Amino acid sequence: MPGLSVLIPVYNRSVAELINSLVAQASQWPGPLEICLLDDGSAEEYKSLNRALAALPGVRYQELPRNVGRAAVRNRLAAGARHEWLLLLDNDSQLPDAHFLARYAAARTRAAVLIGGTSYEATPPADALLRLRWCYGLAREARPAALRQAAPYGQLTVNNALVQADVFRRFPLDERLAGYGHEDTKLGAQLAAAHVPVLHLDNPVLHDGLETAAVFLEKSEQAVQNLARLLRESGLGTDARLVQTALRLRRLGLAPAAQAALGAAAGALRHNLLGPRPALPALDALKLLWLLRALAG
Repeated sequence: MPGLSVLIPVYNRSVAELINSLVAQASQWPGPLEICLLDDGSAEEYKSLNRALAALPGVRYQELPRNVGRAAVRNRLAAGARHEWLLLLDNDSQLPDAHFLARYAAARTRAAVLIGGTSYEATPPADALLRLRWCYGLAREARPAALRQAAPYGQLTVNNALVQADVFRRFPLDERLAGYGHEDTKLGAQLAAAHVPVLHLDNPVLHDGLETAAVFLEKSEQAVQNLARLLRESGLGTDARLVQTALRLRRLGLAPAAQAALGAAAGALRHNLLGPRPALPALDALKLLWLLRALAG
């Protein structure tokens, strides 16, 4: 039977709860299973917590001497994986129930790439600093499979993805995309061009690592920079609403005026997003500002 390698990059977080849940479900996969953890330059306090997980059955734990980034660490995990299927998970995920691996096992013959999705807690976090990330996740990321399947390559995420190992190694993540975001945008475009089937499932992991609004805004700006790079270098990302808006403004000659107006409003937009009642249109406006600046530079 084909084996499964669960690949989890680890960075400044204890992953004991996630790993114990996976070990408890290992028998649901009809073949050999390994859980591969690769620490990407965490602080010593987290490394000391996670090293003990190597004693669990089927768990391999390794450490990198320095941080190499989201794309590179996943590529290294895939290069060292021993089995035919790869399950890509983020270290801030939690399994939804006791049948997560069973659902993937049942669906594995239906496509070369299966995307399970992401869910969020139904109630807002008590900490107001976490509200923006929660609002964004609930409104923009927690989407049912039927909705994601309508644009299967555009809705692809490298968190909670079951991928045939040979497919992932044919299309490794672009390590030039520094920081956060859009490595999965390029992967989706490559899979679409190669006509690799992608199937979306309702098998979400719970996102358990909400960042503060300030950190999320910083990551969002990094993601826009990566999107601009993909757009300039290979024309990828043109199906994104943000990109379509920016390109339309440029075609109409309105980009400088829009950039000036958004720049003037940036302080008020950030103030809203850092507060207890963030409005996602304010985030969209900031992203448009960042993209217009990136494309003008």
